[in-house]
Amino acid sequence: MAEEEEKAESVQIHNWAELTQLCLVNILSHLSIEDRWRGAMFVCKSWLQACKDPNLNSVIDLEAQFIESVAESSSLSLSSTLYWNHEFESKIDSMVRSVVIWSDGSLNYVRVRHCSDRSIALIAERSPNLQVLSIQRCPRVTDETMSKIASGCPLLRELDISLCYQISHKSLALIGQHCPNLRILRRNLMTQVNPSQQEPFVPREYVDTCPQDGDSEAAAIGKFMPQLVQLELQFSKLTNKGLALISEGCINLEHLDLFGCTNVTSRDIPNASSNLKQLKTLKKPHLCLESQTERYGHWQLYDDRFQTDFFRI
Repeated sequence: MAEEEEKAESVQIHNWAELTQLCLVNILSHLSIEDRWRGAMFVCKSWLQACKDPNLNSVIDLEAQFIESVAESSSLSLSSTLYWNHEFESKIDSMVRSVVIWSDGSLNYVRVRHCSDRSIALIAERSPNLQVLSIQRCPRVTDETMSKIASGCPLLRELDISLCYQISHKSLALIGQHCPNLRILRRNLMTQVNPSQQEPFVPREYVDTCPQDGDSEAAAIGKFMPQLVQLELQFSKLTNKGLALISEGCINLEHLDLFGCTNVTSRDIPNASSNLKQLKTLKKPHLCLESQTERYGHWQLYDDRFQTDFFRI
């Protein structure tokens, strides 16, 4: 009996509630943002406070969760238009705003979707160290808020505003003027060749608002973003004129994606790329839609292996 009591006394009992803030933060840093938001925050007050530590909120990256969720919806033949409503947008906004506040100015990396001016404006106001901003598929992010990003986040080096149809060439010009470190720009749009393919995923009224003046955006890029090394313009409406402006102004480009840019002809590509001495990869505007063979006949159509679900969001 005495021997058992001695063994019991020798066993150290660890109380998680007695962990220091520093230890908790270190432990929670090994969890994904999803695990922290769905589990750790609700354990107790001390864990909630630890989750608010600036060291855990310098990055918010939800891209993997969005990709996984959309893939699951597709496999189950469910509509993913649920992401395009105000209720879901408000949830994303609230999450982003919380991270911005808790980061205490240390936020430098943002990858989200379906947010609005409400959260992006707060990022511009409180995140001067921001370097990566990816906000694709945000129908209610506007030029007004992007102008605040341009002035408030001068260290920006990567920007993804794909499928953000209320953002125009005005924002591109301002970003280029105020963010000299910008190296990567993704401004991919949605195909207009066969809109019926998109209806299960994107509200039709949003598809119809796709920006039409690609040359204005190309002019802003060519004039104000000379340091770009990677540029994606899938399904842009730019013409040979816009492509020429980009090739003249962005001579450091190493990667250029023009997939789906059907207003650019097969003769325009060599003329433009001759100025891009650093160019390593170039995606041409090839389309593989039999119904569009006559209209886009100036491109040699690829076979089916290049149709890698580019209609999906």
